[in-house]
Amino acid sequence: MLASFLMGLVGGQRGLTPLAAVSVAAARGDLPAGNGAPRLLGHPAVAAATLALAVAELAGDKMKSAPDRIVPIGLATRFITCAIAGASLSPFRQRWPAALLGGSTAVVASYFGWRTRIAAIPRYGQTPTGLVEDALVILGAVAILRGLDRSSGGAGVGDMLRRRFA
Repeated sequence: MLASFLMGLVGGQRGLTPLAAVSVAAARGDLPAGNGAPRLLGHPAVAAATLALAVAELAGDKMKSAPDRIVPIGLATRFITCAIAGASLSPFRQRWPAALLGGSTAVVASYFGWRTRIAAIPRYGQTPTGLVEDALVILGAVAILRGLDRSSGGAGVGDMLRRRFA
């Protein structure tokens, strides 16, 4: 369930990126065997739609009129999208705890990310801080998906981290 937790961290910063990343991976057949992803998530039209929504979120985040990520609708969106992503990255039998972990992590991470961004904006500006955050979010989502072991239901992320930091 490490991948679900990590994707929740990503989702705390951009709520639609985890769902788009997992949907695209599902459409490509790149999720672990026996995962908890809903079948609909892997449909090419759903993958395209979630990707378009994630790109729109990345663009909208730079607008001065963008609401804070910690408004109730933002937190609810993050919880739902990261719950789906978390379930999709875990073995089927662990989908509910993984969904709860991914969604809850996203909500908590939203507050840390928001405070960090608010502190950085006066010095660096809204757009530059948003672009840095975007890059970290996208790289994080890609790294999590690349670290999955497709045959073992997602256990490969832990192995990947142990190899890198051992």
